[in-house]
Amino acid sequence: TATKEPSANGTPAAAPKTKAPALNERILSSITRRSVAAHPWHDLEIGPDAPTIFNCVIEIPKGSKVKYELDKKTGLIKVDRVLYSSVVYPHNYGFIPRTLCDDSDPIDVLVIMQEPVVPGCFLRAKAIGLMPMIDQGEADDKIIAVCADDPEYRHFNDIKELPPHRLAEIRRFFEDYKKNENKEVAVNDFLPSEDAYEAIQHSMSVPIPRFSILDSCRN
Repeated sequence: TATKEPSANGTPAAAPKTKAPALNERILSSITRRSVAAHPWHDLEIGPDAPTIFNCVIEIPKGSKVKYELDKKTGLIKVDRVLYSSVVYPHNYGFIPRTLCDDSDPIDVLVIMQEPVVPGCFLRAKAIGLMPMIDQGEADDKIIAVCADDPEYRHFNDIKELPPHRLAEIRRFFEDYKKNENKEVAVNDFLPSEDAYEAIQHSMSVPIPRFSILDSCRN
């Protein structure tokens, strides 16, 4: 092996310093040495029984005042904002993977079940209805579903089977949650499960964009 030349005082000369790579370069180098993490939007399977029963990713847990949402570039769940109103999400809320709507996002789903779940997890849900909604002049419909593996709710097949108060609670939340942000939202009459199946099926037929955490590191 090569030996370092001694300095004037007889001690070995110090090795020249090299500049450390930038953080994004280190992350990118690390990622490229192993498999890239799956993206929940386009890598998670929707499931063989869609559009009736499907996998969905939960972004916001029941009872939360924090609005979490999918960061498309990284596939991680980020904090978008804290709701301006005093209301909280009445049920777990997320999206259906491998779907795409006119707003360039996956189709939204509200999942009725007994307990809140952790943001970023996925579960099996059963569509029971559709809530047509207009958010600041643009369509932003929501699939209403129940958790397919919750013994209290899995037997529901259509939205008309829910108590009227439950539907009023859901409607009121979406009508009110943006009022303090001076944003207009209009909720129309709930539609049956067949309309939900049709909306999901249509969103499944649209090609979705693909994102990678590698793209985020390069930017």
